[in-house]
This record gives sequence, C-alpha cells and structure tokens, in this order.
Amino acid sequence: MVEYQRFGKMNIFTAADLDQMPRFTRANLINCLTGIKPAILIGTTSVDGVSNLGLFSSVFHLGADPALIGFVQRPLTTYSHTYKNILASGVYTMNHVTSDRIAEAHHTSAKFGDNESEFAACGFGEKFIAPFNAPFVGGSPVQFGLRFVREIFIPENDTRLIIGSVEIISVDERVLSEDGNLELDRAESVGVAGLESYYALRRLAKFGYAKPGVRPVDDPK
Repeated sequence: MVEYQRFGKMNIFTAADLDQMPRFTRANLINCLTGIKPAILIGTTSVDGVSNLGLFSSVFHLGADPALIGFVQRPLTTYSHTYKNILASGVYTMNHVTSDRIAEAHHTSAKFGDNESEFAACGFGEKFIAPFNAPFVGGSPVQFGLRFVREIFIPENDTRLIIGSVEIISVDERVLSEDGNLELDRAESVGVAGLESYYALRRLAKFGYAKPGVRPVDDPK
C-alpha cells in the first residue's frame, strides 16, 4: 500500500515534548488536532436575572432520538457563569456564530463580572422564544434551546460533560433543506480551531448512504 503523503516533512512530538512546551503553544496544538469545531455561543440567565453569553467550541451531538447535545465544561479553577446558570435554571441556548460577528463572539470569553451581561457588553441582542426561558442571540441563523439532563465528571482532566435535551429549534428558512440538512455556508456559520483562530465553512460535497464496493458520488442538490 502506498503511503498517503501530500505535504512536506512531518514534525514528531512525543508526550515528553508536549510537557516541555509553553502552556498556550501546547493548548493551541492539542486543540487543533481534532480540526475545525463549531463556534457556539451559549446563552443563560442567572438567578438574579443577569443574562450571560459564553463562547464554546467543544459542542457535539450525542444522538437524534432522543435529541441530545453535549459540551465540555473546562475545569472550574475559575468562575464559570455558564455552568452555574445552567445548574440553577436548568435551561440554556446554543447559537451559531456568523462570520460578521467573530470579534464580538471572541470578546465574550473575557472575564466579565457577575453583574455584567456579555450580551450588552459585546453588542449582542437578546431574544426570547416563548415559552422557553433562556436568552437566544438575536440574528443568529441557527439556534436551539436545551434543558439540562446531566453532567458527567471526567477526573482525568477535571472537566465535565454537560448533556442537554433539545427543546426548541429556530432556523433561518434560507438555511434549512427539505431533507433536514442545514446549509451552513448559507448561514455563514464559522468554526474555530485552537484557542483563537476562526474559519469559514464551505460545503465540498454531499454523499448518499455509503455501500460496500460503490464509490460515493456527489449529489449537488
């Protein structure tokens, strides 16, 4: 078998090499290994009625029936408004970041005070969809509300897997296909890799159900 090799010389890093790297260099490298991840703004409200908006890239779907979405909460060495608000209220929203709002979205990761709303501080409008009682990001083309189901503590790195059930979905009609697919390039949704690099999304192909011995053919529809 011929080795697949498109690029140049490969750099090899061992676990010992990673231990010697500067903290943020290592963090960027490891975060980039899994490729481009969705840039998602999570909206919550505190028990005092203060809205909160946090940027997360560790969001992934766990299944469609029932509809479950998970995200990873980093170690609670620093205060997390998002985590506290989810546990207190039981509901939260997830909103796609679009290419024209990446600076504002990145700004939400700053350490704002308990009584400061990232919605106001970073220039995002709040939107509520009755009867769901958590704030959505006005103007986001793909947004959905979740109800907290459970958290799973991961002792190896002191993180938590937060699982929520999808209760409500709001999608721009120009983005939604008849077969349920979302045209994320039309939504201008963006992805993130590492700690600070943002990428545009573009569909390259759409394939049908794969079968052994049959080469997949792109369906342009």
